[in-house]
Amino acid sequence: MSDDWHYVDQLAVLAGFRLIVLSNRIGCEDEFRLKLHDKLIEGLACAIARLRSIMALERQLANDTDEEGFAAFQLHGEEECLARFRITLLDDLEIDFDTHEYRVNGGEWHYALSADCDGIEVCYPSLVALTDDELGTLAPFVLSIRNEGGIAISIARVVYN
Repeated sequence: MSDDWHYVDQLAVLAGFRLIVLSNRIGCEDEFRLKLHDKLIEGLACAIARLRSIMALERQLANDTDEEGFAAFQLHGEEECLARFRITLLDDLEIDFDTHEYRVNGGEWHYALSADCDGIEVCYPSLVALTDDELGTLAPFVLSIRNEGGIAISIARVVYN
């Protein structure tokens, strides 16, 4: 397949997976798994929207002259954003090692430093991936989306040490 059709192929793959996850959601009885399905469906919709934006910019560049280079610049930015795109189904952990702070799910920053008479200790929380048993029927779809769709998916919970 040529590079001209790469985004069309990726769009078709992700749209197909979105339909599969939507249909699989019907059989969920557990509230936790329903939440995971909903977040995956939402994330796939965002990736599809980004792909549509890229394809629209490619059409614009093919049909119009871009004397200022704005459309080409915007296309490059969209492609970079898609390359870094990640679907987070459960928890997200950001750590700033310079200031010894962390935050969970975009919330407030917390200090990881603690001091007492024994000295200073730095203790960050960590992410622990969910098992296939916890994911249930969603596990094979997540693996396929990662492999075939080229989209990173994070399914981990924050654990405080």
